[in-house]
Amino acid sequence: MEESIKIIKEQFQAAGDSMLPEFVHKYQSDDRAGVAALVAKAEKRMEAIKSEWLRTKEMSRYEEKYSSDILICGIDEVGRGPLAGPVVAGAVILNREDMILYLNDSKKLSASKREELYEQIIRRSVAYGLGYASPEEIDSINILQATYRAMRQAIQNLPQKPDILLNDAVTIPGVDISQVPIIKGDAKSVSIAAASIIAKVTRDRMMEEYDKIFPEYAFASNKGYGSAAHIEALKKYGPSPIHRKTFIGNFVSVS
Repeated sequence: MEESIKIIKEQFQAAGDSMLPEFVHKYQSDDRAGVAALVAKAEKRMEAIKSEWLRTKEMSRYEEKYSSDILICGIDEVGRGPLAGPVVAGAVILNREDMILYLNDSKKLSASKREELYEQIIRRSVAYGLGYASPEEIDSINILQATYRAMRQAIQNLPQKPDILLNDAVTIPGVDISQVPIIKGDAKSVSIAAASIIAKVTRDRMMEEYDKIFPEYAFASNKGYGSAAHIEALKKYGPSPIHRKTFIGNFVSVS
């Protein structure tokens, strides 16, 4: 008995990337227009996956360059620029035998895609670590030193010590591991991209929790950055406990 187009469509919608070739092989000789359209969609998806695989392979060139090092760790941070909240650093050792597609600079990804990739990175990487520097630390030692502190903490929180660090632009002081700073590394290295994604998702979730405590500043939407509405609220209500005093002097008086 011939399968209905509805059932075939359900199979297509449920098919994972690895199942698409089998789907095409099974139904490419079916001459019904509806089935032919589904096969064409499957072939288009397969071509898009191939293109993404090639892009990801190109983003793995630093990992390949330093492949003699057993554990390659990407490092990145988010939250240098906001008026409020912590700076968060991520450290990720990817499994080189398990390529994760769609890794990229976290700023180039939608929030939903970052969330999806975050779960994959946490589940499929060899190891990951996170580090934080509070607004108080940022005010005390300045944003650059606080960023370095968060990065060192992320490295220390890895369950395994890496052999080499691929960093987004910076060389981290006080670290006894070989480092490779890469300008715009979150768009050039899959390891750094993965680190940027887990750092970004972690910080965004923190700011969404802060929004529940300090709803007047709309941290869930602005994530602590200086949007017009955020600055207006800052002037109206004054700084919250998570505002960076050294960042808000142009808008309100701080003690």
